[in-house]
Amino acid sequence: MDRAALETVLMRVKDGALDVDAALEALAQLPFRIAGEHGESLVDTHRELRCGFPEAVYAASKSPEQAADAAAALAAVHDRLLVTRAAPEHARAVLDRLPDAVHDPEARCLAWRKDPAPAPQGRVCVVSAGTSDRSVAGEAVATLDLFDVGVERIDDVGVAGLHRLLARLDSLRAADVVVICAGMEGALPSVIGGLIAVPVVAVPTSVGYGASYGGLAALLAMLNSCAAGIGVVNVDNGFGAGVLAGRIVRTAARARPGRM
Repeated sequence: MDRAALETVLMRVKDGALDVDAALEALAQLPFRIAGEHGESLVDTHRELRCGFPEAVYAASKSPEQAADAAAALAAVHDRLLVTRAAPEHARAVLDRLPDAVHDPEARCLAWRKDPAPAPQGRVCVVSAGTSDRSVAGEAVATLDLFDVGVERIDDVGVAGLHRLLARLDSLRAADVVVICAGMEGALPSVIGGLIAVPVVAVPTSVGYGASYGGLAALLAMLNSCAAGIGVVNVDNGFGAGVLAGRIVRTAARARPGRM
């Protein structure tokens, strides 16, 4: 249940249009809901009220049935849903339960909405250093889309060809937040962070040869950046980067006169 739905229930009780027993039934799904025929998991239906975004389903290490059960349980009480790290078998199981969900195989995500998306607020640039980083960047984009944030993707602007990056500086400087996904030596956030005045969310990816140690080299490089204003999330965590960038945009919007 989201904040708007809860407010509707409370206002109906206040106006006498809903009795207390019916309201209690409507609120019975808070703060959790059992997912699965055998109660394999308890999904957090209260998270959007607390944190502004519903619980996402992390499909990796779940069976297709467990992922689909969790997705269906969350969709029953929310108006939007994100499933991350979904293999093809997870996607098929979720789509069987939620046929209106949209599957992005490259990002390994499924997004579902009960209603059409509202007009986006703010603008986040999601940057990938190379084609190999696109999956993580796509996860960030899918997250931001469900945050109702405007997104511009800028792909293949790694430091091996700085002319490609310099050609996109106007877009980067005009954004509210820039999310940067890069593997190998992880230098791209430092370069961009030294050229723009907006917050940077750096995402190290597990892309690179043996000495990259599955993204550890990029992670350490980003944490040790000499450019200020860079926050770093965990390796391959496009979802976490999207949530952080979305919260920054929302917070900035609330602070403006005539806020959205």
